[in-house]
Amino acid sequence: MVLNRVTYRRRLSYNTKSNKTILCKTPGGKLVVHYATKKTQVAKCGDCKSLCAVFLQSDLSSSPQCLKRVKKVNRAYGGSKCGKCVKSRIVRAFLIEEQKIVARVLKAQAAKENKIVFHDFLSYLKKKKKKSTLR
Repeated sequence: MVLNRVTYRRRLSYNTKSNKTILCKTPGGKLVVHYATKKTQVAKCGDCKSLCAVFLQSDLSSSPQCLKRVKKVNRAYGGSKCGKCVKSRIVRAFLIEEQKIVARVLKAQAAKENKIVFHDFLSYLKKKKKKSTLR
């Protein structure tokens, strides 16, 4: 009678997520332990959660061996954000800067108008003072 007991081949002796095993029979009829690799997830955009067409899921299990240029797109936020989200971020940043510039120009114009009004008011007071001294 053959025993169906197997033992771990590695040092980790707990049934954790990283230590999942598969029982496999060898051609000699012996029951051995094979370690299962974790299933990988497809790369998703950090903003919109849509799939990034960067790296195929089947290739992700061998991703540590792959080159860095294969794993990501050559742009800002290459492997973590999709192209649409990067574009919207750039446009949003540009519009915010434009808005700041417009606010600065309007503030300068308002200050200039206030200065002119104040200057006119001072000249009006001086004329009034001169008229009162002539009487």
